[in-house]
Amino acid sequence: MWSSSRQAGAWPSVFDEIATAVIDRRGTVLCWSRAAEELLGQRAGEVCGKPVRDLLANASERCCRAEAGEIGIPHAGRAMLRHCSGQTIEVAFQVVLPLQAASYLVLAAPAHRMIDWMQGAALLRALIAQERIGIGIHDSDLTVVRTNIPPEMFGGPGQPIGSRLMKVFSSQDAEAAETALRRVLDTGVPLVEQEQQIRSPQVSSRWSSFSLSAFRLEDIQGHTSGLATLCTDATGQLWGRRELELRHQASVRIGASLDVQRTAQDLVDVLVPAFGDLASLDLAEAVLAGDEPAKFLGGGNLHLRRAAVASAAGPWPAALLQPGEALPPWPDHPILRSFQQGEAVIQDRASYVDAVGTPEILRRFVPERGQSLAAAPLFARGMVLGSIDVWRTEQREPFDQLDADLLADIVSRAALSVDNARRFTREHRVAVALQQRLLPQPTTHSPAADTAGVYLPAGGGAEISGDWFDVIPLPSLRTAFVVGDVIGHGLPATATMGRLRAAIQTLADLELDPTELLTHLDELVTRIATEAGPEQQDTTGATCLYANYDPFTGRCTLASAGHPPPVVIQPDGTPQILEELSPGPPLGVGGMPFETTAIDLAPGSILALYTDGLIERADYSADDGLQHLANRLAAHHRPGRPLQETGRALLADAANPPPRDDITLLLARTRVLPPHATAAWEFPADPAVVAAAREATSRQLATWGLDDLAFTTELVVSELVTNALRYAGGPIGLRLIHEHVLVCEVTDPSNTQPRLRRALCTDEGGRGLFLVAQLTARWGSRYDQSGKTIWAEQPLTRTSAA
Repeated sequence: MWSSSRQAGAWPSVFDEIATAVIDRRGTVLCWSRAAEELLGQRAGEVCGKPVRDLLANASERCCRAEAGEIGIPHAGRAMLRHCSGQTIEVAFQVVLPLQAASYLVLAAPAHRMIDWMQGAALLRALIAQERIGIGIHDSDLTVVRTNIPPEMFGGPGQPIGSRLMKVFSSQDAEAAETALRRVLDTGVPLVEQEQQIRSPQVSSRWSSFSLSAFRLEDIQGHTSGLATLCTDATGQLWGRRELELRHQASVRIGASLDVQRTAQDLVDVLVPAFGDLASLDLAEAVLAGDEPAKFLGGGNLHLRRAAVASAAGPWPAALLQPGEALPPWPDHPILRSFQQGEAVIQDRASYVDAVGTPEILRRFVPERGQSLAAAPLFARGMVLGSIDVWRTEQREPFDQLDADLLADIVSRAALSVDNARRFTREHRVAVALQQRLLPQPTTHSPAADTAGVYLPAGGGAEISGDWFDVIPLPSLRTAFVVGDVIGHGLPATATMGRLRAAIQTLADLELDPTELLTHLDELVTRIATEAGPEQQDTTGATCLYANYDPFTGRCTLASAGHPPPVVIQPDGTPQILEELSPGPPLGVGGMPFETTAIDLAPGSILALYTDGLIERADYSADDGLQHLANRLAAHHRPGRPLQETGRALLADAANPPPRDDITLLLARTRVLPPHATAAWEFPADPAVVAAAREATSRQLATWGLDDLAFTTELVVSELVTNALRYAGGPIGLRLIHEHVLVCEVTDPSNTQPRLRRALCTDEGGRGLFLVAQLTARWGSRYDQSGKTIWAEQPLTRTSAA
């Protein structure tokens, strides 16, 4: 009798779970192994010499599903054996070879272990046979012991048996991969689909990407024996994700601005470093100015200028063409002609040098380490707006046709954004020019007031609208101050603003009361809305504030059409919001009256008129904004400080962040004429007063030193007083005003409008106003509650002015 035993130090193997026994032809157990003892819990002494049927759980059924051999003993099959504990164990057995004529060697193992071995072997064979899944089995030193990865599987090196990754990958790639695999060996935590990029050790520019999964292998006793790796080619997926991300970034970042330069810079920033290492974009000079580019075919002066650059390595190389510089003349080439017709091109360094050939161009356009170029034209709406060049200097793969197609697609979409920005630039330039022509001079100086107007368009200058201000000189040295805001933005609002400003100037020359002027203006806006069509009638309107200042009395009369109230800064710096001003409805509402408010302004006061963009901000309400404006005006108030400087300081405060609406601000520092600058008389309705009026005029002109104007002025006074006596009656007022001009005013109680006409040769009268018009620079009339005033203005000669 004997029993088997395991040798000390032997490697664990599957044979440790195979039970062996020797039986004779009568079925008596002759030998019993250690594995058999562990399987059934019975030692050799307890089994040897006894019939094998005593071990069967069912002695009547000798064997399940067995094949009978030539000697009558089954060659293989399954059997249910009885454990010493009374349990049954299903085993798979096989008779290997007869040891001698009367005995046989029987091998047996638990049935479930045999199933595991067969399924595991089948699984391994199936995996090894795969052509798109790479399998590698490594020992504990990460040496490859079995693999199905040939060199052509991933387009990179294979994994020979007995090698390590350090032998087939570059040291940088192998170190990263083996670090991850070593972590799996140490921790037992599997590695799942880690993206791994490898480059060929022979050709550094050749590289691939694969998805790596790994798990630790353990023997029967649970000891680490190595690990298994599964690899799938992920190069296509990697490029697919990169392309998808690049397209997403292009759709999000390109076209967000209507500035040509900003759009060009966004395009190169998207392409670097995701697509290439260096990118430059050249635009036609006409595009930068907002115009359509000229069509070119062939070489020569292409009229292109570098608009944007981007470098993955830091600053743009100094040796290359810099932003803002014009491109030199270009040699003609078939590739250039196809490029100008909208085709994207790819070239390596050598072919690009052969095509260009000019040393100066090569020095300014080919980067020092540039290896591969992809270029595409900005082609939109049948026009070539410019071109973009992308170089790869550090990236491993040269450009291919798929890259060229991707670049062409991104650039074609970006070209539409560039063209939209170009069109906006042109429209904005026209609108700004129109608005600048429509707005008055920023500063004025008159006997009534010094004024300064400032304007800040919305969006940091990207938008324009219908905000305006105006300073209108009126007869008798009076001045009108106007601020208005048309609803909407763009050219329509600017055009409406121009019409309103022209109408206000015309109505102001008629010297209408502010309420009457706004009433006429309201009718005009209503008519403009009707002309605009039904779809725009609800969006056509404006607000306006009109102020009339008289420097003789220091009185200012104001009327508002839905406009915020002005702010007055007293000479001592005290701010005052004119809340007593009653605002009427906005212009265009119709059918509602306007009210006039009169205030007295001390000499040196500052009257601030503005549009709502200055007080309506996101961080506070309009009332808070109005109080903030009053405080800022007081803070910036300095005696003698130029109004233009104060206005710029206020707009600087309001420009951060950029306002959502246009801002217009008009500042006026008022004056009062001194008493010696005027002289006034009142005469009864008597023909004799004509001579008295002439004599009074002569004396006053002599006092002012205006003797050279005496004859003309006496004649004008004589004609105007005579007309007043003839057509109006008395009393008759006469006033002379001496400033930079000489103004003569005659007041009478009649409201009859004087008319200038051409008298016939046979007419005895009708020549008075004609003479006045010929002898003076201008003349006119205005009305008040008690009559009218006819005025005439004469410029002072150099002698008189001195």
